[in-house]
Amino acid sequence: MTDEPLLRVSALSKSYGSRVGCDNVTFDLWPGEVLAVVGESGSGKTTLLNCLSTRLLPSSGTASYRMRDGHFRELYRMSEAERRFLMRTDWGFVHQNPADGLRMTVSAGANVGERLMAVGDRHYGKIRATAVDWLSRVEIEEDRIDDEPRAFSGGMRQRLQIARNLVTGPRLVFMDEPTGGLDVSVQARLLDLLRGLVTDLGLAAIVVTHDLAVARLLSQRMMVMKDGRVVESGLTDRVLDDPRAPYTQLLVSSILQV
Repeated sequence: MTDEPLLRVSALSKSYGSRVGCDNVTFDLWPGEVLAVVGESGSGKTTLLNCLSTRLLPSSGTASYRMRDGHFRELYRMSEAERRFLMRTDWGFVHQNPADGLRMTVSAGANVGERLMAVGDRHYGKIRATAVDWLSRVEIEEDRIDDEPRAFSGGMRQRLQIARNLVTGPRLVFMDEPTGGLDVSVQARLLDLLRGLVTDLGLAAIVVTHDLAVARLLSQRMMVMKDGRVVESGLTDRVLDDPRAPYTQLLVSSILQV
């Protein structure tokens, strides 16, 4: 177990003219840790996620990632090609809408295989066997390997997107409302799957969600955002069971009243 974090974030801010996306966000993320970022729509959580994953460049602040050689690299000083390579190999990004993270007109197997080819795999038989294994791990039958994602249900598409992201053994996965838009029963099954995979693979993850039940099930630590700022952070159970900030208290009480 390393005594250094995987990701160091300091005073990260993003503004759009006079509108604040996120403001002065600072935290460390440790290997194998799952951090939930919660808040209402417009709280800044998705802006923060997009900055951390380098889909957006911040207005100010820094984010440094510990590479596999142990050295930290400042993400926003990397070239675009370096950031793209990181996203294809050492990182994953699970979108709320699976269509945003899949190629809808190629087979399920090809969706998984593309990530393997990005890290240098070229042997067709090996790639296909790995794809079959990963489809099984996300509860997709082997006989669906040649079907296109557009023939899948929403829950199956999300599981395929998860397989596509995890097949290269990333160390950090970003998740943007990973169960949003799914039926409750499908959500529960997907959450159980995600929790098991994150634990088994020792993944670090940053999960953006408005659903406090998702945060409790998946994360060890939580940050609560309001108007672009972190108003409370701490261990997930502590924040949910004994919220200190008035805004967090309001969030928790609104769930309990439903």
